[in-house]
Amino acid sequence: MKTNLAVIFGSRTCEHDVSIISGLQAAHAADTSRYQVTPVYIGRDGVWYTGQALMDIAFYTHFDASKVTRVRPEAEGNRLALYKADHQSLFRLGKAAPEALCDVVLPVMHGLNGEDGTLQGMLELWNIPYTSSGVLGSSVGMDKIAMKQLFRGCGFPVLPDTWADRADWERDRDAVIARVEAALPYPVYVKPSNLGSSIGISRANDRQGLIHAMDVACAYDRRILIEKGVTHISEVNCSVLGYAGEAQASVLEMPGRVEDADLLDFNKKYLSGGKGGKGAKGGMSSLARRIPAPISDDLTKKIQDMSLKVFRACDCKGVVRIDYILDTQSGEWFVGEINTIPGSLAFYLWEATGLRFSGLIDKMVEYALSAHREKNKSQYSFQSDILTRQVKGAKTR
Repeated sequence: MKTNLAVIFGSRTCEHDVSIISGLQAAHAADTSRYQVTPVYIGRDGVWYTGQALMDIAFYTHFDASKVTRVRPEAEGNRLALYKADHQSLFRLGKAAPEALCDVVLPVMHGLNGEDGTLQGMLELWNIPYTSSGVLGSSVGMDKIAMKQLFRGCGFPVLPDTWADRADWERDRDAVIARVEAALPYPVYVKPSNLGSSIGISRANDRQGLIHAMDVACAYDRRILIEKGVTHISEVNCSVLGYAGEAQASVLEMPGRVEDADLLDFNKKYLSGGKGGKGAKGGMSSLARRIPAPISDDLTKKIQDMSLKVFRACDCKGVVRIDYILDTQSGEWFVGEINTIPGSLAFYLWEATGLRFSGLIDKMVEYALSAHREKNKSQYSFQSDILTRQVKGAKTR
């Protein structure tokens, strides 16, 4: 019997379009002999849809709601039920059958309202198995400020930084500028704390650049991370797959050019060559990269070991990607960030190890079900007489 796998993507986020590409890549890669794939698209307005038309990436360029079914999610036992949103039963005792009843959810969300623990919290409340990291890992992995505080507390190597709130910037720009300049030398990178895909990130080489970068970042988020810049920079990424004590690190990749002081921005990541089609072959998988990364075996091993530590510290599950910054002049390296639902699910890193995309999805589903079983081992009720005592106390007053 096939497992009904709900692949959820889209949502109210600046990374909406990237999520569509990653979601369709996963939906088309799933082994149809093992899964009945149900595409679930959340529009920019938060409305949920399902239907086979969603499997074609061209459909999103001229989205037609009449060709898909608007649905509302509900919990049916430990499964996700999708009911027609406009259904009105003729009989109060009757209930229409759901459009889909899904055993496991595969969230392929990037950014807020999906990757940040919000969707995961709903699924936890409903006790439905899902493939991504849980609420803790998802929320910490989304907020760069909190993430770096956790990494620093664990003793992981991170770049010096400071942060500001949008309200601080709007109230007293001079005070924020003074704080940044006291903490960090130029150049600095200014980043919206809760955003990915390099959206809203700017490099500031001087005070005027900092003002512009802060204005840009504040348009996307209320929490802003300001991080020391590295002039001679290279990036290396490593994926980790697993759950709890079982985890493995992938080969490493080096995206873009080896020596590139420019920011690897949204256009370079997603618009540098890959084409779509029904299976959406672009996304992060189309980025020019070197696999394996052209670094020493010793550094490769150190980064893989660190990636496993980061995975465990954030209590992650499924597949993640951890990004590293290398200073090619000093030889120093730093943990940049963790992506708990990486672009294209980082399948290209696992294919380089011999694990096909379909096999990657199999492992993610396996870990989702393992985590679900583990969760249900815990006791969620506690018998006490506190309510009885309260009632008796009220009667004696």
